[in-house]
Amino acid sequence: MSKLARIKRTSLDEVRVRGVQALSAFTERCGWSARAKLPADQKFFALLDDSRSTVGFKSDAALLRHFQSRSEPAFFSAFTDQEKTVAAFRERWPQAEASIIEKADRLRAGSFDLLGLRDLRFGDPLDWQLEPIAGKRAPLVHWSRLNYLDAAVTGDKKIVWELNRHQYFTTLGQAYWLTGDESYAHCFAAHLVSWMDQNPPKLGINWASSLEVGFRSISWLWAFHFFSGSAALTPQVFLRALKFLYLHARHLETYLSTYFSPNTHLTGEALALFYLGSLLPEFRAAARWRETGRRILCEQLARHVLPDGVYFEQSSYYHRYTTDFYTHFLILSQATGESLPAEVDQKLRLLLDHLMYITRPDGTTPFFGDDDGGRLVMLDRRPANDFRAALSTGAALFQRSDYKYVAGELAEETLWVLGPQGIADFDRIRAEPPEKQSMAFADGGYYIMRDGWTAASNYLLLDCGPHGINNCGHAHADALAFELAARGKTMLVDPGTYTYTGSRELRDWFRSSAAHNTLTVDAESSSVSAGPFSWSTIAKCRTDRWLSCERFDYFEGTHDGYLRLGSPVAHSRGVLFLKDDYWVIWDRVQSSGKHRYDLWFHFEVGTSPKLEFADDFGARVREASAEAGLEISSFARKASWRREEASVSHCYGERAAVGAYVFSAIASGADDLFTFLLPGSATATPEAAKGVCEIEAIGGRAFEVVGESGYDIVMMKTGERVEMARLASDFEWTWARFADEGANVPDELVLVGGRRLELEGKEVLRSERRINYLVASRRGSHFRIETDEGVLELSLPIHDFESAFAKAKSGD
Repeated sequence: MSKLARIKRTSLDEVRVRGVQALSAFTERCGWSARAKLPADQKFFALLDDSRSTVGFKSDAALLRHFQSRSEPAFFSAFTDQEKTVAAFRERWPQAEASIIEKADRLRAGSFDLLGLRDLRFGDPLDWQLEPIAGKRAPLVHWSRLNYLDAAVTGDKKIVWELNRHQYFTTLGQAYWLTGDESYAHCFAAHLVSWMDQNPPKLGINWASSLEVGFRSISWLWAFHFFSGSAALTPQVFLRALKFLYLHARHLETYLSTYFSPNTHLTGEALALFYLGSLLPEFRAAARWRETGRRILCEQLARHVLPDGVYFEQSSYYHRYTTDFYTHFLILSQATGESLPAEVDQKLRLLLDHLMYITRPDGTTPFFGDDDGGRLVMLDRRPANDFRAALSTGAALFQRSDYKYVAGELAEETLWVLGPQGIADFDRIRAEPPEKQSMAFADGGYYIMRDGWTAASNYLLLDCGPHGINNCGHAHADALAFELAARGKTMLVDPGTYTYTGSRELRDWFRSSAAHNTLTVDAESSSVSAGPFSWSTIAKCRTDRWLSCERFDYFEGTHDGYLRLGSPVAHSRGVLFLKDDYWVIWDRVQSSGKHRYDLWFHFEVGTSPKLEFADDFGARVREASAEAGLEISSFARKASWRREEASVSHCYGERAAVGAYVFSAIASGADDLFTFLLPGSATATPEAAKGVCEIEAIGGRAFEVVGESGYDIVMMKTGERVEMARLASDFEWTWARFADEGANVPDELVLVGGRRLELEGKEVLRSERRINYLVASRRGSHFRIETDEGVLELSLPIHDFESAFAKAKSGD
């Protein structure tokens, strides 16, 4: 969008807000603003409401005594009784104490594990502006004059900010509670003082993002509660820290990301204001901070959380952030007696529902869209791609048996936010699997196919949603991409994010279509990036069909990302999931020109896929190194396989080398590419494994699938009618299973979109109107027939389906 067009679209309110913020930053740079320096003691005490204390706030010692002795406002329930919380922690997680202490000891020694990076060192004493990977030190200039997106100036700013969030203070606090060792409290106090010494108000990278100011504020408040009884938290340190928190709050309310990043930046800043206003009511401005935070969090719900519960930036990691924001908002509101609209509760449940359904069989969560590796508060030691702590807390909050089932076990985080009562609430719930297995999130455009909720279930997640929101800063070019787990083992993945600004080349690759399990045209991406957080072109997706029943799921969708090419290409993808069996993917491309089409398959770390050649079935990619295997067979004219070196990042800043396989075809005009994804046993020999081969057909394509469950025929119609030696059909998809290759009657049928089916030259099904879908399973001489109109038992052949169905339904 041109600058002139952007100006024309700018509202008067945006002009006003940005103008006020620019003027405020100008007065800070000139030294005219009182918010550019710490207030003197006398001026600071004037900011406090003396009626909150029986003795008033006239000294740092009186202020600290008040904080240590007050009973209100209440904090999170774990802090009501330290002894009970510690006892509950030790009883529930007897092995965790040693891990927490070991990490806290490394923190004392100056070793930090941040994001996906281990043993980072920031100097001795700590240098709070240093990015140790690139060896860059951000200059101590006014925050508004610092280009933190320029890696040549700051390195990867995410690494610097992660340290300066001070979220490791909770690890020191947990170690202090568990051991009573004052060295952890002294480490906290020393780091706090060091930070205040090196970060004068408004100078440097650590004031440049309001969200980072907000996260740091929340960390300090948690730390004050962990260390309130320690002598290391002296009156002088506490007073100085409160002065900084006052400036943090004023900075937040002045520089809210209302029009800069009205996403998790804005809601995170609002939550920090709600924290500050709720937990520091001694400030005269506290009520304003609390109300501002409350108002923004409530206002943004309708925009940030789509009607189906999907977070509007199309990122699973930022969805987790949003879920945590509103979980803390709800719990802290309950603790402090704040009444919230019913919509907060409702939307939080929807957010949790989505997290529940996208959870893989192994308990991890796909990283679609960006992940930044961070957290709201570090209270749990789970990997970055394990979101089940949110479901554990949600189960205890809402008494949800399905959340508990998917969470698997109580999370440490649940104890810290809900206290020992949270454990009792969680234990009271009888875990039950979610009501549905497969699920469509139509507003967000995510479709989950699964055949169970066990650790050995098959699972696929497909993306056919909006590219993102606003400038789509956290989106990836993942139109029609999917992830897959076979027999519970995660096999095909979205490779993650790895970096934002540390490397432009890697940032572009991890966001590209080639980094996702989708189709690319002429090595182009469906959406084209233009810098680390923007795009020059954006693909629009459309879901055309979603069917889900007990035997199968079916998805069909398209996007327009390649219509921009000189010779435009339309791409659509259909996915048929035969539950407890396998997937079939049909990629259709329409163009008048010649193009190269690549199907990408990115394997998870720890797998060892290999390209094999079987006499009967041709080339296929087979992974058989884990407890469950996966076979990929793709078909197209003039096509071949190749292996590419790729990467997977399970957390920001960390990546591992893996193999990606690419099925490449050259075609002129319209063409079709077919892929079979067959889960199997890792112990099976190549000869015993399932296999797919194409068979001759007219008016479409036909395949045989040979495996332990029987002999299957799969046909896809490209003309008016598809015919092969045994079957003829005008259905778009025809799937038939026979006990063996010589059987005359199928055991099962799955038909999608058609009217007629013939077997061995004889009509077995005819309907005057189009059947949306039909599933038939043999029961002796009858078939159990299921359509979207109901379930009945009928005998084949059926020459007038409408009449036979109506007659059977009426009982005549």
